[in-house]
Amino acid sequence: MSFDVKKIREDFPILQREIYNKPLVYFDNAATTQKPRQVIEAMEHVYSRINSNIHRGVHFLSDRCTEEFERSREMVAGFINAAHSHEVIFTAGTTASINLAAFSFGETFVGEGDEIIVSAMEHHSNLVPWQMLCGRKKAKLKIIPLNEKGELLVEEFEKLISARTKLVTLSHVSNAIGTRHPVEKVIELAHKKDIPVLIDGAQSIQHEVIDVQKMDADFFVFSGHKVYGPTGIGVFYGKEKWLEKMMPYQGGGEMISRVTLEKTSYNRLPFKFEAGTPNYVGAIGLAAALQYLRETGMENIIAYERELTDYGVSKLSEIDNLRLVGTPRERTSVLSFLIDDIHPYDAGMVIDKMGVAVRTGNHCAEPLMDFFKIRGTIRASVVFYNTKKEIDILCDAIEKVKQMFY
Repeated sequence: MSFDVKKIREDFPILQREIYNKPLVYFDNAATTQKPRQVIEAMEHVYSRINSNIHRGVHFLSDRCTEEFERSREMVAGFINAAHSHEVIFTAGTTASINLAAFSFGETFVGEGDEIIVSAMEHHSNLVPWQMLCGRKKAKLKIIPLNEKGELLVEEFEKLISARTKLVTLSHVSNAIGTRHPVEKVIELAHKKDIPVLIDGAQSIQHEVIDVQKMDADFFVFSGHKVYGPTGIGVFYGKEKWLEKMMPYQGGGEMISRVTLEKTSYNRLPFKFEAGTPNYVGAIGLAAALQYLRETGMENIIAYERELTDYGVSKLSEIDNLRLVGTPRERTSVLSFLIDDIHPYDAGMVIDKMGVAVRTGNHCAEPLMDFFKIRGTIRASVVFYNTKKEIDILCDAIEKVKQMFY
């Protein structure tokens, strides 16, 4: 496999620094990824060379900035293979995208007694907005159950569908334990009943090739900062047929066609859902991140990350008194574990002193932790700039934890 991880790491400035006089080992990628210099330089270019509010100006800077912003939209559309660039709505992130869907789709299509289906493994961002919608509309939330391996029971999902089901919303990959859900099967079953499906791609966009047309997702959402881009920018993809019918989420500038004191008509897609000044710098930074991945080669990234994940599972499984939480057949590069009865926070503090960044806690997935009857986990999430040597360092840090607490 032609993949030079050393060369890749040189593109990420933060990976060159030390923590507690030790080389930084960054395994908190499911929370946010680090940024290559190409992204940093793209954003610096905007601020230093073309910064101006977009769409509304006729002067040189506004024209140039608008062009780059709209090219960024086209880059995103191409990266996920959307049929049209106007199906790509820029938001503040995955959470903002799901809240947009919960309000705009919910206000348009959901009424009293209707049903929304989610899974028991969702990040709070793909659970709480739907709970809020059901509270407003007196609708019902139905839950897809899971097994002890951390896999969804698709056969039970099919039983949940009824004539009142208005939407299915599901994470592509569990941020807490790394399970890759069978979203293709879920979409197929839902579409047999003409039910739209929203896929939360926050934990898949960086790990696999996303083709929303092939997947046939009605909505697909993700955050820029999860895919090597900046914070504060996200994507809400929706099929044109749904976006045209949905009411706007926010009112203000840009989302309007005509405003009088009596009434307002709305702008065409995608501007109908982009009220106010958008994060054009973030959008341009996101496009630079996606271009970086395209040039690196997603197939190369996928193969390397699979090898790295398998190595991590193997090495962690060899450690006495360590338990991997979630053992699904299909998983991405999230390794969630517990060390005997040591509290994850205490273990994480010791691991940090070894220069290794991991995430501890419930990972915004409290219902999933309740299912496993645990307080939380230690989560190491790997990406294509990580190495097997770094996994070995993590294992050494875990042994240090055991020495201190036993």
